Amino acid sequence: MTKRESYEQKTEDILNPIVDEYGFELVDVEYVKEGSTWYLRAYIDKPDGISIDDCEAVSRRLSDILDEKDYIDEAYILEVSSPGLGRPLKKEKDYKRSLGKEVEIRTYRMIEKQKEFTGILKEYDETTVTIEEDGGNVRTFEKADIALIRLAFDF
Repeated sequence: MTKRESYEQKTEDILNPIVDEYGFELVDVEYVKEGSTWYLRAYIDKPDGISIDDCEAVSRRLSDILDEKDYIDEAYILEVSSPGLGRPLKKEKDYKRSLGKEVEIRTYRMIEKQKEFTGILKEYDETTVTIEEDGGNVRTFEKADIALIRLAFDF
């Protein structure tokens, strides 16, 4: 496990009981470097949406525990937010919740001269994702080939 993965896992372990207490869902935790700054980001959600007050409450609790445990070596900025509309599907629960819904898929490499696909999520397992495109064409992707998969949204 890399240092980044270790930080994310430890933070998830701390956050799970906090978000459970509030009745929220922990969507994801990421530890990323942007420019010269490290960010520890936690994405939380609930059925009727997350408010700024919700993010603040979780952030204060998490910040206190992070200060106490002090397991992250570098200076970083803590952010707690909603995953937003463009939320990627990452975990089993994300795929399960999205079955039967329209998703967008971007691949790392061209497949039949394109890298972007849209369709109804029909099936998934540990290694593949299957969608049904407009016109009834069924297409299966290896998860290793998918750069991004998220719910499709129209404005």
